[in-house]
Amino acid sequence: MAREHGMIEPFEETQVRQGVVSFGVSSYGYDMRVSRDFRIFTNLYSSVVDPKAFDERSFVEFEGDICIVPPNSFALARSIEYFRIPRNVLTICVGKSTYARCGIITNVTPFEPEWEGNVTLEISNTTPLPAKIYAEEGIAQVLFFEADDDDVCETSYADRKGKYQAQRGVTLPTV
Repeated sequence: MAREHGMIEPFEETQVRQGVVSFGVSSYGYDMRVSRDFRIFTNLYSSVVDPKAFDERSFVEFEGDICIVPPNSFALARSIEYFRIPRNVLTICVGKSTYARCGIITNVTPFEPEWEGNVTLEISNTTPLPAKIYAEEGIAQVLFFEADDDDVCETSYADRKGKYQAQRGVTLPTV
């Protein structure tokens, strides 16, 4: 389906795991990679995190092969892969166990039918220690759910003209 519909670009047809946090096709899903672009939250300016009026001073931008997320802190990043979800598919994402076992939680909202874009990743360091995130390696697993032919959604994300449609890069919250 990924090849037929161009659902994932770039698409890794096998699971790559030698010396890296694995990525590519897995048993029942796809392990996406995190890019080199990060936004690390900071309290330098004592900003308040408000989803209706997001203050960009809440984070510092960072690009690199390894991102250090401070203790009990949070970073935004994006997937390397660009996803195009067909109208009859919904996805959910879960963090990879390698990171979860280190206290790093990756949160991603579902990819709705006909949504497309780079995924904005929410990475939480729940530990009292700094944590490393390795760019261009696996960060979360995408699980795909296909509707029966007669149960395709009535209104897709594209139909609603969703605000995060075709997002590129790390996309901040908007109302």
